[in-house]
Amino acid sequence: MNLDFGQIIPSLPFILNGILVTLRFTVLSALFGFTLGTLLSLLKISNIKPLRWFAEFYTSIFRGTPLILQLALVYFATPQLIGYKITPIEAGVFTFSLNSAAYSSETIRAGIMAVDKGQREASMSLGVPYRPMMLDIILPQAFKNILPALVNETIALLKDSALVSTIGVLDLMRRAQVVAGQTFLYFEPLLVVGVIYYVMVMGLTQAANVLERRMRRSD
Repeated sequence: MNLDFGQIIPSLPFILNGILVTLRFTVLSALFGFTLGTLLSLLKISNIKPLRWFAEFYTSIFRGTPLILQLALVYFATPQLIGYKITPIEAGVFTFSLNSAAYSSETIRAGIMAVDKGQREASMSLGVPYRPMMLDIILPQAFKNILPALVNETIALLKDSALVSTIGVLDLMRRAQVVAGQTFLYFEPLLVVGVIYYVMVMGLTQAANVLERRMRRSD
């Protein structure tokens, strides 16, 4: 086995700077995705059929096509269709937010439906309007129930973020490829980046476990 980690030590700061890019990308995609996913989940439980159909059609589109295809379409088609030269990070956040919203909307919808129906009926009988009922009573309980699933979705976003390297975003994966090209060593930089991804995922998992235990303690 011929390994030479010494050659990539000077490139470690360059690789480590990719952590901020990857985390920023993941956080933005998760925030926008969960927000849009919440709106979609409300449309799916709406009594208005066209809104339900739209939300279900939206989800089917993003579930039925590969993520990398969606990313390529947004990045390469946007300048052609509307004349706006979208940056790689904008294209990545936009695509991952839309994709995440499709998946998280199903999770959030299931969480809302799991809340005791009696609470909704009691709120309506007390004259609580729909919006404060959802924001103050139903959604907080739903998010509490689906926290593990939302953490899994965030972890998936973190790992899938490596796909943005295909459109030139200097995330962890792309930086490892750059270092590999400069040093003609591929295993070493990819292994280093793999370890960084693993540490970040484990850190996120542990943080979510702590948060979940605290929320259960308040029951």
